[in-house]
Amino acid sequence: MMPFGLKIAIINRAFRKKLDEKAQKMGLTSVQLRVLGSISRLEAAGETEIHQNDLEQLEHITHPAMTKHIQQLEKKGFVQCVSSERDRRYKKIICTEKSSGIYRMILAHDQEVFEELCGTLTKEQQQTLNQIADLILKNIDSN
Repeated sequence: MMPFGLKIAIINRAFRKKLDEKAQKMGLTSVQLRVLGSISRLEAAGETEIHQNDLEQLEHITHPAMTKHIQQLEKKGFVQCVSSERDRRYKKIICTEKSSGIYRMILAHDQEVFEELCGTLTKEQQQTLNQIADLILKNIDSN
């Protein structure tokens, strides 16, 4: 029997490969696209101050790596870093017109890849898989 960790690693690689293909069409990596999606989703939820440290916690990415991703997204015209109204020491990150509302497209891409990788699973099995993944993530976040 294959170890669970190896199964997860193989699934992750396959998922990222397919998302990378979609992201490349936009000139992005899958991680940059995911970060951009988080910014877009937070803005759509009414968040007015999105800071780098918020994204680091949300995406489980280190500070140096997130700095690099944000710089690349800014260079490519997807986000802008502007002074925070609440605290001038911080920069808030906002989507540009080019990427506003992009989270909807990212969710659609994610769902397409999920369904493609699930192949023969029924809708109920797909839903159960998502519920179990949510529980595992909740356990990770509580540790």
